[in-house]
Amino acid sequence: MKFSCRVWLPCLACACVWPASVHAEYPNKPVRFILPFPPGGGTDTLGRAMGNRLSEVLGARLVIDNRPGGGANIGATIAAHAEPDGYTLFMMTTTHTINRTLYKNPGYDLVKDFSPVTRLATTSMVVVAHPSVPAKSIKELIALAKAKPGEISHSSSGTGSITQLAAELFKVDTGIKMLHIPYKGGGPSVVALVSGEASVGFATTPSCITHINSGRLRGLAVTTAERTASLPDLPTVAEAGVPGYEAEVWLAMLVPNGTPKEIIAQVRAATIKALEFDDVKKRLSATGLVPVTSTPEALGAFMRSEIGKWGKVVKALALRVD
Repeated sequence: MKFSCRVWLPCLACACVWPASVHAEYPNKPVRFILPFPPGGGTDTLGRAMGNRLSEVLGARLVIDNRPGGGANIGATIAAHAEPDGYTLFMMTTTHTINRTLYKNPGYDLVKDFSPVTRLATTSMVVVAHPSVPAKSIKELIALAKAKPGEISHSSSGTGSITQLAAELFKVDTGIKMLHIPYKGGGPSVVALVSGEASVGFATTPSCITHINSGRLRGLAVTTAERTASLPDLPTVAEAGVPGYEAEVWLAMLVPNGTPKEIIAQVRAATIKALEFDDVKKRLSATGLVPVTSTPEALGAFMRSEIGKWGKVVKALALRVD
């Protein structure tokens, strides 16, 4: 009996310690960060701005994996069904809260298939126009659209995306008609604006600010309730003649549901620290992104409230993608 105790007690001690040691070793291989839009948009800007610092803080190589398409559902589906081991991170945006109602079967359940980590940033959208468009203000754009109903085109990052819904709300609030042209991501939609393929767009600030500053696009107004520090001379849409209008874009980090809480806490702490580096703050500020973090619980509650908010808008506009 004494011999067996001497043999088994150390084994039992090791067994008790083993799970903790596995978590303590995280991460011991590259971590994939899935961005559901192509290069050039707000998610890509944020992902790459914080990528090197997050890799540094985590102590593992961070691989940026752009997976655009399907209204941002392809990347989300891949992330939702990945192993819940902390080696797959996912950046969600306002678009995914819209997709919950917009798509009959997006391929994942935003609430059930993911665990929230933290909010990352928020940004405004900008009403922009190609220089060939004669309108130089929101009031002039409204007048032009009323004079030519359905002739002015507006681009978006995809059907049902926040950039489309922002434009749809604008059209409802002003009583104008414009032709919607969806693209596969914020980057391509802005390229279409710069080339003149589309006339007007409600683009995220990170995706269009360099084109506004260079004169390739004309900024008319920002969509948030207050002016943005990165484009201080632009009025809000509400200030410019559409009282009560407001639309905002936010981004957050999720992991597949079932990821150990210890790893979620570690990823969250590393993410918050990465966002605090001066070079990251400077790069985000230059593109109109404002870092905003949260607890997993607060993010989960915010996601559910946004699903309800945008769900009402989608239903009111009778939008549906099968």
